[in-house]
Amino acid sequence: MISYLIRRILIGIPVLLGVTLINFLIINLAPGSPADLYLSPTATPEDVARTEAALGLDKPVFVQYLNWLTQLLHGNLGVSFQNREPVTQLIADRIGPTLLLMGTSLVVAYLVAIPIGIFAAPRRNTAADYGVVGASFLGISVPHFFLGLAMIYVFALTLGWFPTGGMVTLGRGGGFADRVSHLVLPVVVLATAVAAGMVRYVRSSMIDAFGQDYIRTAKAKGLAASVITNKHALRNALIPVVTVIGIDLSALIGGAIVTEQIFQWPGIGLLTIQSIGARDYAVLMGINLIAAIAVFTANLLTDIAYAVVDPRVAYA
Repeated sequence: MISYLIRRILIGIPVLLGVTLINFLIINLAPGSPADLYLSPTATPEDVARTEAALGLDKPVFVQYLNWLTQLLHGNLGVSFQNREPVTQLIADRIGPTLLLMGTSLVVAYLVAIPIGIFAAPRRNTAADYGVVGASFLGISVPHFFLGLAMIYVFALTLGWFPTGGMVTLGRGGGFADRVSHLVLPVVVLATAVAAGMVRYVRSSMIDAFGQDYIRTAKAKGLAASVITNKHALRNALIPVVTVIGIDLSALIGGAIVTEQIFQWPGIGLLTIQSIGARDYAVLMGINLIAAIAVFTANLLTDIAYAVVDPRVAYA
C-alpha cells in the first residue's frame, strides 16, 4: 500500500503541473488585459503598458508561467492584482465557508440518498421505484442556478422562512441559529444534484447485489428480508459507491461556484467569480491549484477506502 501511494503521488505531480499549465494558458487567452480594469477609460497606451509592466504582464506567457511556478516552489501563490493582498491569505479567508458548505451538503446528500436507494431497489419496476427514479432524474437535470433562484423566490421572498443570501445577518452577531438559517438553502441546492446521482448508484448496486448467488442462498436459509438487505446486500452494494465519492467532490466544487454566487456565500466560489470578472490571474491560478489538489487527494483517499471496505482489492 505504501509503495502504491508513493507511486500515485509521484504520478500526480506532473498531472498537477499539467493542469496548472493548461489553466494558465486558458486564462491568458482571455481577451483584454487586467490593466484595462485598473485604469480610467482615458488612459493612454503608454499608461496601459506601464501598468502591465508593473504587473509582470509584459513578458511572454511561458516566462510568466515559469515566474509563477518559481513563486509556488517558495510557497508563494503571488499577489492579487485587484486588491494587492497575498493570494494565500485571500484563499485562507474564504476556504472555511466553502468547506462548511461543501461538507454539510455532502453529508446531507448521502444521508438522504443511501436510504432512498436501499428503499427503491427491492421495489424495482413498481410505482415507488418509478417515483424515485423520476425524482432522481429531475434532481440531476435541474441546473443549480435555476433551483437556487426558485428556492430564493419560494422560501426566502414569498414565505420568508430563510434569508436570501450571505453567511450571517448583519447586526445579529452571527449566532449558531442565524448561521444555520443562512446555510439551509445553499445546502439544499448543492446537495440535490449529488443526492440524485447517488440514489441511482445505490439503487443499481443493490439490484445487482440482490441477483447474486449469496443472496439466493440467504433467502433459501429463510433469513428475514431486513437481514438479507442490511447484513448481506448493503455492504457489498456500497463498495462501488465508495468510488463515486471522489467524483462527487469535483462536481461539488463546480456546483459550489454557482451556488455561492447565487446566495452570496463568502467562499472560494464567490471569490472565483469575482476574480474572473476582474481578470485577477494570480487568484484564479491559486484557486485552480487548490481545487486540483483537492480532487487529486479525494481520489487518492477513495482508492484507499475502496481497499479498506473490500479486502479482495490489494494495491501492491
